[in-house]
Parts: sequence; structure tokens; C-alpha cells
Amino acid sequence: MPGYSFLPPFNFLGLAPEDSAYETSRALILPIPYDATTSYKGGAKDGPRAILEASAQIELYDVELDAEPALEWGVHTLPALAPDLRSAEDAVKSIAAAIADLPCREKLVCVLGGEHTVSVGVARGLHTHFGEFVTVQLDAHADLRDEYHETPFSHACAARRILELGGEVIQFGIRSLDRTEADFLKENPDKVTAHLASAMRHDKSYLTALIEKIKGKQVFLTIDLDAFDPSVIPATGTPEPGGLLWYDVLEIVQTVARESTVIGFDVVELAPIPGLHAPDFTAAKLVYKVLTAVLGKE
Repeated sequence: MPGYSFLPPFNFLGLAPEDSAYETSRALILPIPYDATTSYKGGAKDGPRAILEASAQIELYDVELDAEPALEWGVHTLPALAPDLRSAEDAVKSIAAAIADLPCREKLVCVLGGEHTVSVGVARGLHTHFGEFVTVQLDAHADLRDEYHETPFSHACAARRILELGGEVIQFGIRSLDRTEADFLKENPDKVTAHLASAMRHDKSYLTALIEKIKGKQVFLTIDLDAFDPSVIPATGTPEPGGLLWYDVLEIVQTVARESTVIGFDVVELAPIPGLHAPDFTAAKLVYKVLTAVLGKE
């Protein structure tokens, strides 16, 4: 043997070609390194690459399932999408068009962001395939502003724009919002439900409420990594104390996967910190756990 070795392929989980071919894979990973409207710490455009790099270190064996699920269903990583950067609205349109062109009914699409504005484009693209759906949002922030920093397509407006597609939004981990968002929640209880992180600490009834809202329905799952407490993932643009922990998030994800039909999901707002690898690995592990929960149901 020659005295050299190769790095794993630059795709999710570092899967070999036979386990990541487009034609045979049941899951597609689409990186979207977009970061234009973040309002505190930038860097979310580097999130997709960091997640992919970290994912190569994840064990394919799932302890809970006693299996290597990725080898059973295959994961293909698409080339990173370059959104239209002329404006945030143009970026959303280009993301929506890309999602609309993917075989979302045949394969589960996972998008790696990028800032949360990415999710508006993802939701619009999924809507062209599936029609109306419920959005389950894990997030520290309500993202219900109608406009922020002179654009209605800021990351702080993501949930508000998704609501325009007609489906309900159910939020978990919320612990930061402004007065206009608080008023919007009070005035629109039929459109959006926000489960505050402070209340979730003491009362698990939010899982029962979630099941009642999503049972048998189509769901788009959007996970802003700042839903986690900064002790778990500090590498986000706007970290907020008092967030969710690893098993809190997994419990919500597994409930969504079990009780509904997940039509697509994204994981957004990782802003990598040089030299700190744990958040990147945690985000990558989360993507794998969501894929396993959703595809393992089928």
C-alpha cells in the first residue's frame, strides 16, 4: 500500500459514493451559505460547511436503534446553492425556485443554512410541491416582525413571511421578542402559537398540544440553532440564555416525525467559532437525528 491516505468525501457524514448516490439516496442535503441580514454576529454563511465537515466525524451507528440508518437509506449532498444577492427578497425567490426544482415528493430535503431568511425560500418552494402545511419552528426568537432594518425579508421576519403561505406556525423555545411581536401573538392565536422556554421548563404539556395541532398533517420543520441554550450551542448570531437542551429538542423532533408527515426541514443560524468544534458537531448530529426520525418512520 502507498504511504498516504485520503480525507472522507466532502458530503454529509462523509459517506462513500455507493451510500450517497443521487439516484438511490432517500435524503438530499442542500447547503445554502447565505448571511446578509443578521443583526448582531455574522458568520452564518459559514455554517453549512462547518456542519458538513463535522458530520464526517459522526458515527453512523445509532445507539438507540442498534443500526446504521444512513447506510439503509442513503444521503446525497448537493452542491451549495448561491442565492441571488441583489436583495434579501431576490435571495428568497432564488431559494424558493431551487427547492421547487428538487424532487421533494420522492426524497426528503434538508437545507443547511445560512441565516433564518433561508427558511422563507424553503417554505415557499415546499409550498409549490405540497400546498398548505404546518410549520414547527424551534427558535429563541419569534421572528414575527413585519419589517426589520428596512426589509421585510430580514431573518427577524422569517416566521411572519412563512405565515403568509396560509399554514399555522407553532414555535418552541421562544424567549426573545419585541412589543409588536407580542401584540401579534395575542391578536393571532389561530395563526401562531409560541411556547415560551420559561414555561416549557416546568410543564411538558406542550408535547400534547403539539400532537393535537399536527397529527396527520404535513409539517415543515425549521430549526434555528439559537433555540438551544448557549451552553449547548454558543455559535449563533444572536444567542439567548435560558434555552432548550439536547433531549428537549430531540423530544420535539421525534414527536413531529411520529405524529405528522415531515415534508422537509432545515437547520439554520450556525455561526462557527474558530477553534470551538462542539457546536458544529452538535448541529451535524442533530441533522442526522432528524433524518433518522423522519426516514425511520417510513
